[in-house]
Amino acid sequence: MGNRNVEEELIEDFDLFDDWADKYEYLISLGKDLPSMNEEKKIEDNIVKGCQSQVWLTAEAKDGNVFFEADSDAIITKGIIALLVKVFNGQPAGDIVNNNLSFIDQIGLKDHLSPNRSNGLVAMIKKMKAYALVLNKA
Repeated sequence: MGNRNVEEELIEDFDLFDDWADKYEYLISLGKDLPSMNEEKKIEDNIVKGCQSQVWLTAEAKDGNVFFEADSDAIITKGIIALLVKVFNGQPAGDIVNNNLSFIDQIGLKDHLSPNRSNGLVAMIKKMKAYALVLNKA
């Protein structure tokens, strides 16, 4: 279910770092690697509600798989959405909807986020799964 290999790779990558300062640096580097979204896509309709910072998210289906584009104005948040895009991008809609994202607990991410960022993470996941549901029916 889901993109197991990418999730396992991420768990291994996070395990390389002993403390959360380094893990945050890694998260920020994931965000920096995420391509910037075109400004014309940064509209109200594409904002993920429930995030403290601005997060924009779009999705499209190609050949039965869902592809996401995302951006944020905050570096940690951009790293978090980049992490999710890495796992979900190019996956069948059904796999996205059914993925329990256990890797998030395994890397300890939720334990190290502020309540606001943790709520934002949940909001991002919900929005990505909602897109997948809609595109699955299309």
